[in-house]
Amino acid sequence: MWKTILALLVTIIVIPFLAFTMDTPLTAFQKEVLIDLLAVYLATALLCFVVSTISGNHSQVDKLWSLIPIVYVWMVAVHSGFEPRLVLMALLVTAWGLRLSYNFSRRGGYSWKFWTGEEDYRWAVLRAKPELRAQWRWTLFNLLFISLYQMGLILLITLPALRSLEGAPLGWTDYLIAALLLLFIVIETMADQQQWNYHKEKRKALATGGEIQNQYKKGFVHSGLWGLMRHPNYAAEQAIWIVFYFFSESISAEKYTDYAEYQKRVPRFLPFGKGKKLN
Repeated sequence: MWKTILALLVTIIVIPFLAFTMDTPLTAFQKEVLIDLLAVYLATALLCFVVSTISGNHSQVDKLWSLIPIVYVWMVAVHSGFEPRLVLMALLVTAWGLRLSYNFSRRGGYSWKFWTGEEDYRWAVLRAKPELRAQWRWTLFNLLFISLYQMGLILLITLPALRSLEGAPLGWTDYLIAALLLLFIVIETMADQQQWNYHKEKRKALATGGEIQNQYKKGFVHSGLWGLMRHPNYAAEQAIWIVFYFFSESISAEKYTDYAEYQKRVPRFLPFGKGKKLN
């Protein structure tokens, strides 16, 4: 358990360090915006820690998971003076966030008493483990992993917006990336809706006390997109943020005509298999 926690904590330090020191350095303006983003990150992470500790509900980060990325990307868009690419990215993240927030809300995730609401059952499972049963250990886990790590991860997945500051004008690659993002948002929406419909009909069948159809006897959705893979919604979620990263890559390709050839010949991080340098 602790090895896993340690590995997860390392990723939040090592991966950003590699990405931001071994790639094109941030400009002075990008560093200023990053400081603002980090301030929001620390404030929200500590707020989640305090509220979850007082209320005993450790799903505070879950409530912000789909909302804070919208804040981050629009912050960058505002700082940019509403550059077209940043506005496009912000609109796409807003569409993703509002859809996910709706799905979370209909499962009881939100409440007028913001500190209440449904808690993810996995936190109760983790609390019962011997490694985390002691109160001080659980408090430390709540601070480092649930609050700081998870909120940090949300910031990391939106940093391509920061990299896109002061970029080249919108090009055809941006529209292609936007189309792919919308496709994965649609797939994620379909997967969540199929899961919602299945469990809704299952609960209805159980409530009536009649004979339960074979498709509901298994207890979990296994048709539609769920018949193709076990976690289509999570797969689409990962694809969304991988594709979102392409926005920052497309800028270099459009700004420098030789960049595509450079990408083919020079590795991104490790200096292995390098070809000849460009003239």
